[in-house]
Amino acid sequence: MKHKINYINLGLIHYSDAWDLQKKIFLPKVKAKGLKNISKIENDLLLCEHHNVYTIGKSGEQNNLLINNDFLKKINAEYFKIDRGGDITYHGPGQIVGYPILNLEEFDMLAKKYIFNIEQVIIEVLKEYNIKSGRLNGATGVWLDAGIPLKERKICAIGVKVSRWISMHGFAFNINTNLDYFNYINPCGFKEKGITSLKKELNKTIDITEVTDKLIKHFSIIFNSNIL
Repeated sequence: MKHKINYINLGLIHYSDAWDLQKKIFLPKVKAKGLKNISKIENDLLLCEHHNVYTIGKSGEQNNLLINNDFLKKINAEYFKIDRGGDITYHGPGQIVGYPILNLEEFDMLAKKYIFNIEQVIIEVLKEYNIKSGRLNGATGVWLDAGIPLKERKICAIGVKVSRWISMHGFAFNINTNLDYFNYINPCGFKEKGITSLKKELNKTIDITEVTDKLIKHFSIIFNSNIL
């Protein structure tokens, strides 16, 4: 039997508004799980783009943000310290940000397998653009030329939170992203690894709706779901 996932496209949204919405959806599910009201737990997939923002995970190093508050204002960006795993990353227009808020117990997935499957979704999408990608030992996310020094570059970052099997936060897939914003951080804590986008790899602007459709298709396959 296929799982059911509710799909919500938030469009271009400020990070704080999306974070508030995540918590509004996430916290009742965690509470229901604690009360063993499993029948009340639905699965949701939120997709969006954000205005310029840097977020850093609970174990992230503050010094991986290389600029001060005045410069943040100058480049029209915000900064948030949040409760996901991972270090610092950037979100902005032209990037597909996904927040799957799932009951992972229903999918029979621990966090490690869940992250692996999200990576696989992105890998499958990139195959449709004839881009070979994969994983890098010791670093979550999806990489191109993984393991090749000076060439390896990340195209999708992943950072999640799981409580009582309920997931929150998710992934950031660079499509037409302005990569200049990554110059102001050590992305995910790395100082010597590159960042790329679909636009940069294909040398043309990509229809983000087309990529979103492919992403939903492969998410539904890998998570054995009907996404409605």
